[in-house]
Amino acid sequence: MITASMHFKRIFQCDKSKTCSSSAITRFRSQIPIIGSRLYRYNNCITSITVGFPLIWPFFAVINNFIGKYQLLATQASPNEEEVTDEVISHILSTIINARRPNGKVCTVVNKLCESGNLSAAARILQSLRDKHIFPSPIAYNLLLVAASERHDIDILSQVFKDLLVSKGSLSSSSYLKVAKAFTKTDDGVQLLRFIKEVSALTSPSVTVLNRIIFAFAECGQVDKALLIYDLIKSLTCKPDLVTYNTIMDILGRAGRTDEMLYEFASMKEAGIVPDIISYNILLNNLRKVGRLDLCLAYFREMGENGIEPDLLTYTALIESFGRSGNIEESIRLFNKMKLMQIRPSIYLYRSIINNLKKMGKVELAMKYLEEMNSCLSELAGPNDFKRKKR
Repeated sequence: MITASMHFKRIFQCDKSKTCSSSAITRFRSQIPIIGSRLYRYNNCITSITVGFPLIWPFFAVINNFIGKYQLLATQASPNEEEVTDEVISHILSTIINARRPNGKVCTVVNKLCESGNLSAAARILQSLRDKHIFPSPIAYNLLLVAASERHDIDILSQVFKDLLVSKGSLSSSSYLKVAKAFTKTDDGVQLLRFIKEVSALTSPSVTVLNRIIFAFAECGQVDKALLIYDLIKSLTCKPDLVTYNTIMDILGRAGRTDEMLYEFASMKEAGIVPDIISYNILLNNLRKVGRLDLCLAYFREMGENGIEPDLLTYTALIESFGRSGNIEESIRLFNKMKLMQIRPSIYLYRSIINNLKKMGKVELAMKYLEEMNSCLSELAGPNDFKRKKR
């Protein structure tokens, strides 16, 4: 058996840039059109999968160089060398525990292991520290989360994400995006649903974390997976809330699936959840895109009946709808009404009205609104006025 010192000397010159590449993974299965059926192919096999992550990456050694710094030494471990690797990891843990600033050393080790592709060793170190009731900083976990996402190592990513939830609670939007991106090259719906169930077990009865996961998947263009997660939520102890429904309606609307969007809006009301201004604006904006002025007006009236005041987004959708339908007079009437209500127009809305007026041959009136727009550019609503408030 090669001794530790000889082992380190022989591998000191190894190319640190060489890592194990992931095997090619097929794209996600095509969408199942019937609402509620996306879970069918996965329901009977989720519980049969072992929870946890295997040590699938080749072992690397991290040693202390007698002045408190670490050098990363890469090697492919044979069965006879596993004991040496365990000894080195134990030595690293001991050094971290006895250090003045253990979190700094943890981050250094995790970062170097991630750079060399040995994510399993980094995960072992973090887990061992937790077992000893030593809790590394979120920075170390985020380093591993990023590396696992880039390599599409879902097993390690899942464990790290859950550890972050337990230790930190509130995570940044980038953390959720990393989770979604890790699933871009897999068609394993069972693995995805297992992950969601495990996260739900940690966060139930709150559905906030799952809402953010759904949003992140949609942001990454994985609409079918976002909807699959939504279908699963309906069978869990944490039920969809207003934010869940708004997110799903927006996803469906952007995908051009208008009928499904309207179905979810009706389902939300049947579940006893009262729509808010965001709900109605999602409907109006997406109905505007498909030219359904009749439905825009119906939901606009419903808003008023429910005591919900229209805002800039509401008026933008209606004014655009009337303009495109050729009813420029009603567009201008709503535009002037909006200004009387002290709602600042946007430059986008001004340009829409001006363009529609020109199309109708009303050039003189178009020039009037152009001059009006130019005279108050600094007072017009900007992009921040269109952003939704975080929940």
